[in-house]
Amino acid sequence: MRDTADTALSDAFLRRPPRDTRATLPRYDRSRIKAGIAHIGVGNFHRVHQALYIERCLHLPGHEDWGIVGIGLGDSASARAKADAYARQDGLYSVTEFAADGTAATRVVGAMVDYLHAPRDPGAVLDLLASPAIRIVSLTITEGGYNIDETSGAFRLDDPDVAADLACARTGELPRTAFGLIVAALALRRAAGLPAFTVMSCDNLRSNGDTARHAVLSYAYTLDTALAAWIDTHAAFPNSMVDRIAPGVSDQQRKRVAAILQAEDAQPAVAEPFTQWVLEDRFSAGRPDLAAAGAVFSDEVHAHEAVKGRMLNASHMLLAYPALQCGYRTVPEAMHDPLLRRLLGSFMERDVIPYLSLPRGVSAHAYKETLLKRFANPAVADQLLRIAHDGAAKIPVFHSQTIANLLAQGADLSRAALLLACFRLYLMGRDGNGAPLAVDEPHFGEADLALLDPNDPLTLLDTSPFAALALGDHPGFVDAYLRIADMIDSAGIRIALAGVLPSGFRTAA
Repeated sequence: MRDTADTALSDAFLRRPPRDTRATLPRYDRSRIKAGIAHIGVGNFHRVHQALYIERCLHLPGHEDWGIVGIGLGDSASARAKADAYARQDGLYSVTEFAADGTAATRVVGAMVDYLHAPRDPGAVLDLLASPAIRIVSLTITEGGYNIDETSGAFRLDDPDVAADLACARTGELPRTAFGLIVAALALRRAAGLPAFTVMSCDNLRSNGDTARHAVLSYAYTLDTALAAWIDTHAAFPNSMVDRIAPGVSDQQRKRVAAILQAEDAQPAVAEPFTQWVLEDRFSAGRPDLAAAGAVFSDEVHAHEAVKGRMLNASHMLLAYPALQCGYRTVPEAMHDPLLRRLLGSFMERDVIPYLSLPRGVSAHAYKETLLKRFANPAVADQLLRIAHDGAAKIPVFHSQTIANLLAQGADLSRAALLLACFRLYLMGRDGNGAPLAVDEPHFGEADLALLDPNDPLTLLDTSPFAALALGDHPGFVDAYLRIADMIDSAGIRIALAGVLPSGFRTAA
C-alpha cells in the first residue's frame, strides 16, 4: 500500500496513479480542456453538484472548451488557504458519495482547470470574464449574497462592499464583488463587440436566475443605463432548481477518502448519492450538453422549486431547531427519533402537500418518502447547526407561503408555531439540556437581538425578519405560538413535539 503522506493529488498523480487506487479518474485528456465557464463561489455544493455535471460533459465528444475556472472572492485566512490548495493540486479534488449502507464511491474531478483568488489579482479575474472563451458565469454565493432587501425586494446599493465597488467603478479602480466584476466584464465585452455571457445562478433560492438578473441590472443601471439596457437585451439568466446534500467532511471521512485514493486531497468533498438539477434552457452564448450529463431542462422550474423549497428546505429548517433542543447534532441522529421523523412526515402531508401545484410527472408523496430516507442516511451526517445557520433569512423564504396557506384555510398552525418557538430558543444559544449552541445569524442584527425578551416569546415576531410576515396580527397564530412556547418551557421539547403530531399519524419506515 502506497504511503499517502508522500502522494498529493495533482496532474502528476493522474499521469501515474497508484495501481491500488479505488477512485474513478478522469478519462479525458485534461491538457486539452479549456475554460468556457467561470464559477464564482467554489464551495462544497458547487463542487459536488454543478462541477460534477460538467465533469460528465467533459467525457463527451466536442466538449473540450467547457472546463471551469473557479473564482474566490473572500480574503480570510481560510479563503487564501483554499486558493493555495487548489494551486498545489492543479485544480483537482475528489468527491465521495456515501450511500446509506456505508459504501463509498470516490471520483477525482478534473473539471476545474484553474482557480483565481480575486483579492490577490482582481485584474486577472476581470480579464478572464471579459475573454471571449468564457460563455457562462455561474454563481453559488449563498441566498444572502444577492443583497436583496427582504422588505422592499430592492437590490441593496448601500451594502458596504457594493457601495465601494460603485465608487471604484467611477474612479477606474477594479471591482471586488461578484456583481461589480460581472458588470465590468460585460461592459468590456460590449465595447469589444463580444456576446454577453450567461449568468447562471446555482444557489438554493426561488427564482435564482431572476434574482441574479435583478441584482446585475440594478448594479448596472446605477453606473450606465445604456450598458444596463444592453445586458438586459443580450444576457441570459436561466432559473434553476438544484438539489444535493453536501455536508462538511469529518476527519474520519477524510482518512477514508485518502485510503481510497491512495493520495492526500487537501480539499475533499462528500455528498449523498442523490443529485438533481432542473433548469431553463436559456443561454446567450451556448452551453454544454447538460441533459446528457443528467440535468433536466424544463419550462416548469418554478413548480420544481416550490416542491423542493417547501418540502426539502422547509423540512430541514423544521427539523433543525427542535432537534437541537433535543440535544442532537446531526440530521441522521435526529431522524432516528420517532417524534422528529413523524414531525416531518406530518408537516409535509398535512401542511404542505395539500396546497402544492405539482410539475408534470412528480408525485409529492413519493418525493416525501425519498426525502425522509435521504435525511436518515447515516453516512451523510449533515450538521444541524449548518442547516440552522442564517435561519432568519431562510425561514421566511421556505415557510412563509406554507404559513400563509394554513392561515387562509384556518388549518392547524401548531407545527409552524413549533418552528418559530424553537428558533427563538436557538437564538438564546443553548439547547434543551443547557449545552451551548454556536449561533450564526448574519441577518439577525443587533437591533433585532435587542428586541428579544427572554420572558416574552412574542417579541420574536416583532424582529425585522418576521415583522413582514405580520404573524402577530393573526390571533390564531399568536395563540398557537404562545401555547407551544409555554409547553416547551413548562413540560419540555419532547412533550411539545408529541403535542403537534396528529393523532395516529404514521410515516413509512
